Amino acid sequence: MGQKIAIAFALALLCTPSAAFAGTAKGFDAYSRGQYDDAYRQWLTPAQQGDASAQFYLGLLYIKGRGVARDSGKAVDWFGKAALQGDAAAQSFLGWIHGTGQGVAPDYAEAARWYRKAAMQGNADAQFNLGVLYRKGLGVPQDDAKAAAWYRKAADQGYAAAQNNLAAHYRNGRGVPQDRTEEANWYRKAAAQGLAQAQFNLGWLYHNGQGLARDYAEAAIWYRKAAAQNLATAQFNLGWLHEKGRGVGQDYAEAARLYDAAARQGYAAAQYNLGVLYHSGLGVTRDYGAAAKWLRFAADQGNSAAQHNLGLLYEIGQGVPRDYVEAHKWFSLAAKGGNESGRNNREAVAARMTSSQIEQAEALVRAWTADAPRD
Repeated sequence: MGQKIAIAFALALLCTPSAAFAGTAKGFDAYSRGQYDDAYRQWLTPAQQGDASAQFYLGLLYIKGRGVARDSGKAVDWFGKAALQGDAAAQSFLGWIHGTGQGVAPDYAEAARWYRKAAMQGNADAQFNLGVLYRKGLGVPQDDAKAAAWYRKAADQGYAAAQNNLAAHYRNGRGVPQDRTEEANWYRKAAAQGLAQAQFNLGWLYHNGQGLARDYAEAAIWYRKAAAQNLATAQFNLGWLHEKGRGVGQDYAEAARLYDAAARQGYAAAQYNLGVLYHSGLGVTRDYGAAAKWLRFAADQGNSAAQHNLGLLYEIGQGVPRDYVEAHKWFSLAAKGGNESGRNNREAVAARMTSSQIEQAEALVRAWTADAPRD
């Protein structure tokens, strides 16, 4: 069960106007009530008169298409006017627009330029996104130390995604000394704010006893929080705890429910485990057809255990018609993935096949391999 680390761009948040921009307060009140047409009317005149806050909010209306037709070009114009006056939120939004190509050609160098201006003013969104650019080497030279430094600035302001990413740097010693205690501390801060990925990551540390004492019950608590937000990895890991009875009561039905939730999101390991439960009748009514269906979903994603088990179903005709050619194909694919049982069973089924059938199976393997999804 591999750890998943969230690395993503974030939209700047709508900031409450400060007292210095009292002239735009009526527009902000209208915006907060969802009365976007009125907000536009309230902000237009002060924006035309040079009020940077009103210019920013007009850009926000245009980029979101609220009260006006969505128009990235006009959004850039208004954000640009505000940004040139030093409005950090507008600068951050310009960075996001250039970085994501919203109505303009993607330009990471330009994104970094605007993010830096906003970040230097303490804008946490910009600090986080500038950290992402340094981590990935987009528009700036790749530099883990600078990425971690910018994440830290945003994290110190309580920015959950930055706290999560900073934890990953401490985990792997990227740009900072490796420190499993710091890793756990930053995941905990982000998890406490409700960030699902951080909740999963903290659960994973408890699950595996890395940086924290192994505690399956505590792992289950954090997995459950992330699973409730529909994070497939958390649903799968919590399902595994229920299946094995680690930190929670053994409950195959709950394991099946959680595997099903993750499987429907395309999570191959969950699809495989769900298929196994349907085959064994644990937590669900035994159903070989359902077992074959879920094993096929996982097998089609390259899960070698699922490929092997699907081959077994074709060999004996459970949930699918008996078909030695299909069995040989799936055993071969499992073997290519390093599954020793797949290799052994392929040789066993081949002994019952004609040379023509074996050639057909090998052709199917070549076709599947050519069409297989790439990472």
